[in-house]
Amino acid sequence: MPNSVNLISPRGYCAGVDRAIETVDRLLEERGAPIYVRGEIVHNQYVVKTLSEKGAVFVDTPEEVPEGAVMVLSAHGSAPDIYARCAARDLEVIDATCPLVSKVHAEVRRYAGRGATVLLVGHTNHDEVIGTRGEAPDQVIVVEDVAQAETVEVPDPENVALTTQTTLSLDDTAEIIAVLRRRFPALQSPASSDICYATQNRQDAVKASVNTDGNAPELVLVVGSQNSSNSQRLVEVARAGGAASYLIDGVEDLDPAWLAAKPRVALTAGASAPEILVREVLEFLETQGYARKGSEVPTDEGVVFALPPQIR
Repeated sequence: MPNSVNLISPRGYCAGVDRAIETVDRLLEERGAPIYVRGEIVHNQYVVKTLSEKGAVFVDTPEEVPEGAVMVLSAHGSAPDIYARCAARDLEVIDATCPLVSKVHAEVRRYAGRGATVLLVGHTNHDEVIGTRGEAPDQVIVVEDVAQAETVEVPDPENVALTTQTTLSLDDTAEIIAVLRRRFPALQSPASSDICYATQNRQDAVKASVNTDGNAPELVLVVGSQNSSNSQRLVEVARAGGAASYLIDGVEDLDPAWLAAKPRVALTAGASAPEILVREVLEFLETQGYARKGSEVPTDEGVVFALPPQIR
């Protein structure tokens, strides 16, 4: 059987990432450079570099931005104090927060408003978690793993609620949440999961690929940046299914030695990685004798989020 590379779908941009990037692109077209952006608009090096070359200026704090300038807040969400600091500098804030992240922020505000302790399942230092915690810093406790779920203490076990970072592994969160529910029977939680549809769909697609009887890939390449949580989770899902897997920013990170004795390769991309990078990896694999198969269409999920009102 000839070597093959299977293009997994859905892959690449989700609706929230698409919205955030288009927001900066439109502002650069309509207002001209510079347009200031707090943090990386999405966690992808290629995207940040491309927008920088067009005139986007990425900053860490509102205080770095000239008074009265335009400030875009990234897709990962920002704490209330960031909005206040922008207002103090009279910045025109364009909020590119993903609506699914905004949903989690609203849940935290609602639970905290009832006096609940909010257990936020996620990675402490991730931008999204930092922003979400900021909604009620004295009432939110981040739970990173099962060990912490077993030991976390709350002031009132009868008034405790659950939220999660949107880009986690479903399997990982299920185990953590099971522990929290066992320890806190009164645990309140949102009606629908906080895990983003795109995160779930991309993980399910990788899981299906590596569980194909007799035809599973020996190697899964995930295009995405190292600080992309959802991309890291795709690598974990692939490895859990028995495949070797690596996260690469682009074709320049691909070590040809990985291909040795691997006739079946699968290729996917995290929710903040552009398809152009997938195509470059695909073209390299074709030069190495891999025939392409799978879906040429990255995603047909049909989810679209409206742009911020200032640029609709």
